[in-house]
Amino acid sequence: MAVAKILLFYVFTPLADPEAVRLWQRDLCESLGLGGRIILSKQGINGTVGGELKAVKRYLRKTKEYPAFKNLDAKWSEGRGGDFPRLSVRVRDELVSFGAPGELEVDETGIIGGGMKLTPGQLHELVASKQVAFFDGRNAFEAQIGKFKDAVVPAVANTRDFVAELDSGRYDHLKHQPVVTYCTGGIRCEVLSALMVQRGFREVYQLDGGIARYGEEFGDSGLWQGSLYVFDKRMAVRFSDSAAVIGRCSQCDGATDRMQNCSDLACREQLVVCAGCAESPVYCGTHATLQR
Repeated sequence: MAVAKILLFYVFTPLADPEAVRLWQRDLCESLGLGGRIILSKQGINGTVGGELKAVKRYLRKTKEYPAFKNLDAKWSEGRGGDFPRLSVRVRDELVSFGAPGELEVDETGIIGGGMKLTPGQLHELVASKQVAFFDGRNAFEAQIGKFKDAVVPAVANTRDFVAELDSGRYDHLKHQPVVTYCTGGIRCEVLSALMVQRGFREVYQLDGGIARYGEEFGDSGLWQGSLYVFDKRMAVRFSDSAAVIGRCSQCDGATDRMQNCSDLACREQLVVCAGCAESPVYCGTHATLQR
């Protein structure tokens, strides 16, 4: 049986013709039988692809041969096969949809004016020397099953909500202390750190490679608690068999890290739902009221 792998990657770099790169990337993935999602913009590339190990390795090698992508940040995780039922390769105004395309400046070295990048080891050194505020750069529902201990989790339903949250003044008390932004693979928190610097946060760091790289190095023996939400059929991954279960089922309040969509097809909300409750239709709060 072929080994399945999932590749998470991105790089901020100027692209003069994202549409041409889109066509090349689509053809490359199709020729290798890969599924997944790839976003391109004038700011660079961001994607997750999955398939047979040999095919994914070939994809990475061919992609990094393109000069603009030679410094692409790649992270690996175990796949199950069929994690991505289709392939989507698109061009957008922003590599990550914060709704602030005019605020982000990118050159060949990456984002200009962002936070200082920290390796997982450097993060531990910082935490040992200073009182640090962890700032979750993901959608709030993702943190329900896993986060860094005592992290600030903004009440955002999607990435576009972050600009309004930062401008609201709710986090102004953090502007004079060390703040470490983090996200799944490093890309959302890289943009977020730049937006925070522009808004007067004085000491901003970002976890380089995100939770995925932190988990590769420290698993569940460090500062991370719980499981990592992922945007494919796996829904959540654990770094070890000893992972803490911090999620609570939205239906029965039992401990679980299982995620699924609201059963109302018109609703896009993600819910924490245990295996037992999943045997019946499950609804978010608003839709549950409507079902009664």
